[in-house]
Amino acid sequence: MRDVEARPKRYEWLILLALLLASLPLLVGFSLLMLSSFSTEMVTNLDPGSFHFTLENWINLFQGKIATTGGIRVNIWRITLNTLIVALGVAGVVTLTSTMAGYSLSRIDFKGRKTMMVLLLVLHAFPGVALIVGVYLLYRLTFPESTGFVGLYSFLYVILARAALEIPMSIWLMKGFFDTVPWEFEWSGIIDGASRITVWRKIMLPLIKPGILSVALFAFLAGWQDIIYVRTFLIYQTLATFIEANIEAEYSHMPLIAAAGTFYLLPTIIFFLTAQKLLLQGYSGGIKG
Repeated sequence: MRDVEARPKRYEWLILLALLLASLPLLVGFSLLMLSSFSTEMVTNLDPGSFHFTLENWINLFQGKIATTGGIRVNIWRITLNTLIVALGVAGVVTLTSTMAGYSLSRIDFKGRKTMMVLLLVLHAFPGVALIVGVYLLYRLTFPESTGFVGLYSFLYVILARAALEIPMSIWLMKGFFDTVPWEFEWSGIIDGASRITVWRKIMLPLIKPGILSVALFAFLAGWQDIIYVRTFLIYQTLATFIEANIEAEYSHMPLIAAAGTFYLLPTIIFFLTAQKLLLQGYSGGIKG
């Protein structure tokens, strides 16, 4: 086995070609989706003759007009806000929980520590679909009687339920980052009279900013892209459920739905293009623990 640094450069183009071929179906699919959002009809092949440029799909989308005939309208900005609330909520809960738990597992030798670390890995192995029956039962048992709190409750529940799926792996990532910080930094703070919470907040957290940002970013994307938990527990529409509901509707204009799909993908594309190094650092730093 060769080290990465010692790998012959002449084979790099072969690796790049293999990666490009493996990614080609995805690239073609996303390209056709984006082209369709700017076309009067769906672009289903690479024939230039099937593309007829128009901005009408995007104008109709931002105006909430989801059908070319009739007066069917939705508040697309309200739907986007709902998606943003879920994504930011998941990111906040996951980041706060994983930074505190990761620090505890990395720095404090308490009873049951190793068992807890193993259980976190086991929890991460369970797919969200397998847990949804139990999560739905808890949802029904705790459902508020007052109709005034139903909306708020559904938001809180879907945020906590979706965050619970991301927390186990995020704790492991954060533990890996805390493990890379030398003990001397922490000891110097304790010797100066700072409490463990103060050391965590003022010394440790600034030293692992890349880890915090990468965990928050992954959690945000998980909340933004979720459809199963959002569709089951949230009484309002998000972009994912909006697109899913309109794909098979009789009044749907598919290029307009393609524009909605492209709009839905924009945060993911922007984040991955602007934070590639941060995401790689998150993986490489987090797995050291």
